[in-house]
Amino acid sequence: MYHALMGETVAATVRRLRLHQASGYLAQTALTVTEIARRCGYPNAQSFTRAFRQFFGESPQAWRETRTDGLPWRAAAAAQPDGWPVTVREVPAIEVAGLPHRGSYMRIGRAFETAQIRFAAQGLMRPDTRWLAQYLDDPFAFPESQLSSRAGFSLPPGAEVAPPLQRFTLGGTPCGVLRYRGPYPNMRDAYQWLYGTWLIGSGHALADQPVFEEYLNSPRDTAPADLLTDIYLPLASPVTTAR
Repeated sequence: MYHALMGETVAATVRRLRLHQASGYLAQTALTVTEIARRCGYPNAQSFTRAFRQFFGESPQAWRETRTDGLPWRAAAAAQPDGWPVTVREVPAIEVAGLPHRGSYMRIGRAFETAQIRFAAQGLMRPDTRWLAQYLDDPFAFPESQLSSRAGFSLPPGAEVAPPLQRFTLGGTPCGVLRYRGPYPNMRDAYQWLYGTWLIGSGHALADQPVFEEYLNSPRDTAPADLLTDIYLPLASPVTTAR
């Protein structure tokens, strides 16, 4: 039943989530490979390295070096010396159903997995269903254990939702939309550029709404370097120009 709903086995899901969590530790911390292996459920560094190489195509240490240049989050900036293109546009309200997540944003995949099972079991999944997440806290201002977010899926028109799924709305405002390509753990640099460079020079003000993301392809069948994510930064009305 799990394979029919999720499109992969339980073992494949566990492996994928462990390795994506590990890639986050590699990109964002100075933890040793042995410690990362332990935190992600591997008995030793050797078995972790074999699994990581099969999934990402290179060893954990090589992956870390090519993406951080010795410092957390620096690779994305090096790859995008002029920043990222941002489109400002009106984003219609998106009705979403999903589940809350508390803790590291790199572990929101757990909420997605559970929400997807519930969503599919209620007959709500469609070919055009969108995968979305809303991030409620600033990871630079709050301890990781206190971060709150929500993972969910766009609802068909007129759909009814049963617990434990929670209904919420995204969009309904102008947004600055940044399209990011690459592994999820390296996305932090794009966020720093979006808030620290683009927003300051854009002439726009933030709306009183949290940022949200849309995932345009799936890590189940897409190489980490080819993952596409749209980051939506809600802006105060009115929007008169697009940059």
